Amino acid sequence: MDEIEYRPYEGKGLWAVILGGSSGMGWAAAEQLAKSGMNLCLVYRERRARLKAIQPNIDGWRKQGLKVLTFNKDAGNVEQMKTVLSVLKTEKAKKDKVHVLLHSVARGNLKPMIAPEGESELETEDFQLTIDAMAVSWYRWSKAILEESLFSADARLLAFTSEGSHRAWPGYGAVAAAKSVMESLMRNMALELAPAGIRCNLLQPGVTDTPSLRMIPGSEDMIAQSEQRNPYKRLTTTEEVGKVVDLMCREESAWINGAIIPVDGGESISG
Repeated sequence: MDEIEYRPYEGKGLWAVILGGSSGMGWAAAEQLAKSGMNLCLVYRERRARLKAIQPNIDGWRKQGLKVLTFNKDAGNVEQMKTVLSVLKTEKAKKDKVHVLLHSVARGNLKPMIAPEGESELETEDFQLTIDAMAVSWYRWSKAILEESLFSADARLLAFTSEGSHRAWPGYGAVAAAKSVMESLMRNMALELAPAGIRCNLLQPGVTDTPSLRMIPGSEDMIAQSEQRNPYKRLTTTEEVGKVVDLMCREESAWINGAIIPVDGGESISG
């Protein structure tokens, strides 16, 4: 017997706004939410080759009746954010609402604090850029969508943190600071935005082989160590993370708020 496809969002006029939605965990989430029948607004900075590779999927979703908006823009730029939201507000039907805002932006400086002579070191500006792109921009988008009255009655704010928020990795200082800021923001957003019907949570994936991971100094060692630490002796996949994003959008998850949820097969509990 053929498996029946479950599409809980189909025909409900619900949208997912995904920042960093063209690759890695953001793209995996887009694929899963599309399977479940959710309309997509994807914002990313991407090269032409990658855009060509994902276009058939986007065309296929549209043929299935989904609304899909794509923007090759800087999610950290305030004016470009306003442009995206203006188009989204114009293009969607009057009753459509944003059900989930997923922040999957990986834009940070991976420099050591002390470097050999002639090489770049972390400066104050590096921290400022990284924290704004990887943490504060999540709040900025959330507030802007709320002010435009675009959120659904029980909207979900989701983003990705990592063990790096409380573990030290060489060259990860600015990103670690951004993840710590994001975790603090999440707790206050969960508290202060609850009256608007918003649930706010973070997912903490295990080490996942993505382009962003490969940019971290010593990523090969991180992969090897994670494969040993994980109870299942393998890395987390982007598809597994995408499924949990979908799970967190369901009605059944509505009473989860202010949580950091490991999505790692138990990797974070191992020494």
